[in-house]
Amino acid sequence: MGDAVMTTRRQVDGATVVDVRGTLDSATVDALREVLLETLQRDRPTAMIVDLTYVTFMDSVGIGALVAGQRAARNIGARFQLRNPSDFVHRQLRVTGLTELLGCI
Repeated sequence: MGDAVMTTRRQVDGATVVDVRGTLDSATVDALREVLLETLQRDRPTAMIVDLTYVTFMDSVGIGALVAGQRAARNIGARFQLRNPSDFVHRQLRVTGLTELLGCI
């Protein structure tokens, strides 16, 4: 795949929201992982919401980046949730048993 992943960060009701667009695969996932971990370390939010509305594809390395974000959030005491995963992405999370861990809303 390899379509560039684009992220934006914003604050909503005290939570940091990271909007993600594109594909999450081995060619793009490092950018997302860096944004998640850097934002958590620097801003230390009480909650991080990753909006996946415009993610068109995600493979196992994409899931790995989200798990890394969830662990980093847990380590600083922040809540971590995924918002609006597409049917494809939600199916990937469900098959791997990660919908509860990653808090899909």
